[in-house]
Amino acid sequence: MPYLNRPVLPAGTLSRTPQPTIPTGDGLLLRPWRAEDAPAVHAAFQDPVMHQWHIRAADSEEEVRGWIAEWQQAWDRESNVQWAVADAADDRLLGRVALRQVLLGDGVAEVAYWTTAGARGRGVAARATRTLARWALDEIGFQRLELSHAVANEASCRVAQKSGFALEGTKRSALLHPDGWHDMHLHARVRGD
Repeated sequence: MPYLNRPVLPAGTLSRTPQPTIPTGDGLLLRPWRAEDAPAVHAAFQDPVMHQWHIRAADSEEEVRGWIAEWQQAWDRESNVQWAVADAADDRLLGRVALRQVLLGDGVAEVAYWTTAGARGRGVAARATRTLARWALDEIGFQRLELSHAVANEASCRVAQKSGFALEGTKRSALLHPDGWHDMHLHARVRGD
């Protein structure tokens, strides 16, 4: 049975070219992950704040190298595309920004991010997220980007707001964390916002 609409973005929209490095214009680079990022990612995941708001832990650098290998391959699969957020001056890892649950045909993806402890409070997550959103919506042609965070994570809510993601509502008991079920805020940004 044929669809009445054409895909918003056809298969191959991302994978037909190498994953780009995207400068924010204010001192950050969104760049593809490298194997040598493993020690910094492992260190970032030892932070108690990461344990509070994320559902994944990193037990070893070897485990993280496996994650990075998956992140490097995800561009070709066009499903969960990940970038390292690095300082443009010295390439120091400051965090991660991603398009997850990519549905090219619908023109929709979910934005996710985290920052290292040393990068917090400097606007790194908001700057990286704003840059990724502009690239995805304006250059690639996504129609809608969603962003979810635990309602209790006020810092993440500020990142969403500073990045131009409007609060659309609350998803009740939407994500299981180690301390129980969390209500999640749903934010979104659409092309033209």
